Amino acid sequence: MIQPINTIHRYKLLHIVLWAALLGVWYFFRYEDYSTSQLAFTITLLKVADLAFMVYVTNYVFIPQLLYKKRYGWFAACFLLFIFCSSWLKMWLEGRLMHNPSLFDLSVHFKTRFYDNIIPHILLVSTGAGFKLVFDYARAQRALGELARENAEAELNFLKSQINPHFVFNSLNAVYFLIDKQNADARDALHRFSGMLRYQLYECNGHTTSLGKEIAYLNDYIDLQRLRRDNNCRILFNCAPGLQAFGIAPLLLIPFVENAFKHLSHYSDATNEVSIAITENGGLLRFSVSNTTEAKNGSVVLPHQGIGLKNVKRRLALLYPGRHSLAIQHPDGRFDVTLELQMEPV
Repeated sequence: MIQPINTIHRYKLLHIVLWAALLGVWYFFRYEDYSTSQLAFTITLLKVADLAFMVYVTNYVFIPQLLYKKRYGWFAACFLLFIFCSSWLKMWLEGRLMHNPSLFDLSVHFKTRFYDNIIPHILLVSTGAGFKLVFDYARAQRALGELARENAEAELNFLKSQINPHFVFNSLNAVYFLIDKQNADARDALHRFSGMLRYQLYECNGHTTSLGKEIAYLNDYIDLQRLRRDNNCRILFNCAPGLQAFGIAPLLLIPFVENAFKHLSHYSDATNEVSIAITENGGLLRFSVSNTTEAKNGSVVLPHQGIGLKNVKRRLALLYPGRHSLAIQHPDGRFDVTLELQMEPV
C-alpha cells in the first residue's frame, strides 16, 4: 500500500529529529574527551553517521532482501561482515581526523577496539533491526486485519444477496392493483409482503439495524404464515417491550423462523405449533424458536442442517465472535433453537 505524501514527509522528519537528538546528546556527554569542540563535533558526527548508515542498510537492504526471504545464513554473514567493515572504516577515519592513525589500528589493539567499537555496533544495530521487525509485524497485522474485514464484508454481502429478490419487488405494485378492492385480505397480505421486501432492499444495507425494525419484519412474516395455515396450527409470538433501543445485524433472526415453518409438523389429530419468544436482560438478547415436527419415511428431518442456518451460523461467527451462543436441540416431536446475543444500544 502506497503511503500518502504527508505521511512520508512526517516519517522522514521524525527520523531526522531523532538522529539530531542523538547527535546532540552524544556530543554533550563526550565533547570533553577531545582537544577542541570542533574536533569533538566532527568525531561525534562521524560516529552518528556511521551508526545511521549501518542501521538503514540493515533495515532496508538486509532484512527485506535476506531475512524476509528466509536466507538466514546469508543475512547473518552479511550483517556481521558489514558491521565489521563499517566499524573499521569509521575507526580509520577517526585516526586520520585525530592525526594518530595507529590509535585505532586493529592489528595493534584488536581486542580493545573490537570490544569498544564492533560489539557496541552489533548491539545498537540489532536494536534498530528489532524496532524494524516490530513495526513491520504490527503493519502486517493491521493489513491482515483489514483484509479479513474486507473478506468478511464481501462474504456477508454475498450471504445477504441470496435473500434480496430485487426482481420481485418491481412487480408487486402492478399485482396489487390487479387484486379486487373487495379482497382486503389478499391486498393486505401483498402489502405486508411488499413491506418485507422494502425492508430487505433499503433497510439492510448497513452493518446494523434497529431491533424494532427486525421484529416488525418477523411479525409481517409470521402474519403471512398465519394466512397459509389452518385452524389446527397454533402460532405464538411473544416479544418483550423496550427492544427498539438496541441494534442487531439485519436479517439475522428470520432464518430460524423460516426454518420452523418449513419443518413444521402436519398433524391432523394434534396441534401443530410454532412458538417464538424474544426477551432481553442487561443487553443480552435471548431469541428462542420451537416447532413441532414429525418423522418422514421412518427418519427424522433435521432442519438445522439446511443452507439457511449454515449461512446464519457463519454470519454469527463473523459479526459476533465470542458474543453469542447458539443451542439447537431436537427432543422427540420438537425442534428447539435458542440464540443468546450480546447487543449494544443503537
